[in-house]
Amino acid sequence: MHDIPSVNPLLTEWSAPFGLPDFAALQPGHFMPALGEAMRRHLAELDHVAHNLAPPDFDNTVAAIDRAGALLYRIDAVLNNLAASHTSPELQAVQREAAAPLAAHDSAVKMHPAVFARLDAVFRQRQRLTLTPEQQRLLERLHTDAVRAGAQLPPAQQRVYARAMQELAQLSTRFAQNVLADEADFQLVLQGEAELAGLPGFVRAAARQAAAERGLHDGAHVVTLNRSLIEPFLTFSERRDLRETAWRAWVGRGERDGPTDNRQVARRILQLRSQLAQAHGHDCYADYALSDSMAQRQSAVRELLDEVWRRALPAAERERQALLAMMRSHGQEGELAAWDWRYWSEKVRKARFDIDAAEVKPYLSLDRMVEAMVDCARRLFGVRFERRLDVPVYHPDVLAWEMFDAVGQSAGLFLQDNFARQTKRSGAWMSDFNFQSVNRGVARPVIVNNNNFAKGAPGEPTLLSFDDAQTLFHEFGHGLHGLLSRVGYHRLSGTQVLRDFVELPSQLFEHWLSQPEVLRQHARHWQTGEPIPMHLVERLKAAERWGQGYETVSYCGSALVDLDIHAQTGDVADISRFETESLARLGMPAAVGMRHRLCHFQHLFAGSGYASGYYVYLWAEVLDADAFNAFVEAGDPFDKKVAQRLLSHIYAVGDSVAPQTAYTSFRGRLPKLGPLLAKRGLAEEGLPAA
Repeated sequence: MHDIPSVNPLLTEWSAPFGLPDFAALQPGHFMPALGEAMRRHLAELDHVAHNLAPPDFDNTVAAIDRAGALLYRIDAVLNNLAASHTSPELQAVQREAAAPLAAHDSAVKMHPAVFARLDAVFRQRQRLTLTPEQQRLLERLHTDAVRAGAQLPPAQQRVYARAMQELAQLSTRFAQNVLADEADFQLVLQGEAELAGLPGFVRAAARQAAAERGLHDGAHVVTLNRSLIEPFLTFSERRDLRETAWRAWVGRGERDGPTDNRQVARRILQLRSQLAQAHGHDCYADYALSDSMAQRQSAVRELLDEVWRRALPAAERERQALLAMMRSHGQEGELAAWDWRYWSEKVRKARFDIDAAEVKPYLSLDRMVEAMVDCARRLFGVRFERRLDVPVYHPDVLAWEMFDAVGQSAGLFLQDNFARQTKRSGAWMSDFNFQSVNRGVARPVIVNNNNFAKGAPGEPTLLSFDDAQTLFHEFGHGLHGLLSRVGYHRLSGTQVLRDFVELPSQLFEHWLSQPEVLRQHARHWQTGEPIPMHLVERLKAAERWGQGYETVSYCGSALVDLDIHAQTGDVADISRFETESLARLGMPAAVGMRHRLCHFQHLFAGSGYASGYYVYLWAEVLDADAFNAFVEAGDPFDKKVAQRLLSHIYAVGDSVAPQTAYTSFRGRLPKLGPLLAKRGLAEEGLPAA
């Protein structure tokens, strides 16, 4: 164990606003000593629970377990946020070094024999105790956590289990760092007008800014593997050869020979997961993972995916035929390749709906869309956000917002980190520095949104595509789920819900972006200030279903391959080959392909949260499409009564209520599939609505 520095800012009082650390004072060398001390204190707190001479009850055992480890949680949250959003070689080394000790500690905590004996004793008498529904839920979740971590396994098997968890933590860290390295390593330099052909001004500006950030000037342009840059490049570039180069780099992350090759890393992760599942009596990891979900069983997930898949394939084929016809009309022969789809799809969309992404983007500046999302939160939930310039942040790009509740009380801090950079992992996500919890004395949560938008050129705004703006709203939906949480116990707070419920608040919030009154008020031209023309909004609405075949097949393919590979009971020697064979068996169109290929599928392998669980976005879309219909039925997207039910039963309750109960309390019934199929345009072509 490292020596503790005489002054370690992670172990002194965090006196910055909202209990944040002094980021400027933090050094990578502070983390291992601080984590070691925090783990020691956590175990001491649990030993105190274990040695309590009083009979185990809710207060002295269950609530005490929930309180323990608060310091470790906060320090680990700082490390995780920095490692994801503003990393360095030194911090990555710390992350690798910390992975195994933290996993070993987690196993020691959940397998603590005396603590689990007390927890189990309370659990066995739970029906005879006078517990509130939230206390009952906490008891059940903590007991489930411990059992799933191996607390009921024989001691020898517990030791094997704990070692496997340590190795998994190290491998997951390595997987994520390999993907980041491949993304940071690639740059496609565009030389001259011939290689810029077809790119509208906003793509050129983003590529010019990316070049400047990499030290290239004098009019240089660079395409990176940042989704907000590479997808527009694939959509507009007239250079098919360059589109192919960019596409192959994008889908090939984690699959190159050398130190960043993730194929064997993923193989070993799958082997260990299979061992863990079998230790719990399950045939495969998919069965183990889904046993603690709303779905419960593979069959329930496959029923949903198969139903949508069979409807999406014909829709994607109709789109492919339209793209081929457009190619032919432009004198292009040959087959449609994966790097062609977005390019020709944009041309069909423009021809059919008179929609051009370059026409829409000037109305979707990042600043205006941030105003829109916080205004929607105000109108729905009565909260308001004010910028805080005195709050320490870990990078100059990060904006701090204080949230005030409906009666004007300070209720949380929202940190927004919107831009791509080489020190940040790809994608978009919500995380926290601390969740709200009465039991831990945390009244004001600190929640973070990360996006990876391509920053505008100096002096110019960052312009978003409509998809980017949806991502902004999506992540803010997660953020609100954390910020609006009002529960008693840390373990039940915010987004710590069952995995196939966590995407409901985020996907539901996306619906407000496309409301005409929201666009009229907030979508304004960045140069003239004029609101987006209503005829353009109408064309956007008309075009919403275009491309849903492609998007649905691409997504479902990833979800089905995820389920397939985690349903294996034997070794998967070559994950790339497995992927190819699975897609062939499904009938995946070659020009569509998976949204995330296995070698860079961080949802699955950079952690276990979405392993066997990538289906959750579609599962949640069934919920969110049905849930938004409550506002449609009320005749007002901001109906106060419906919004209050939404706040009370979905956003504020965390995991203090079982998700089925939470949803039916809001909606009055369980969800129906029909609204999802209608939203995606898949309840057509003679197929009955489910």
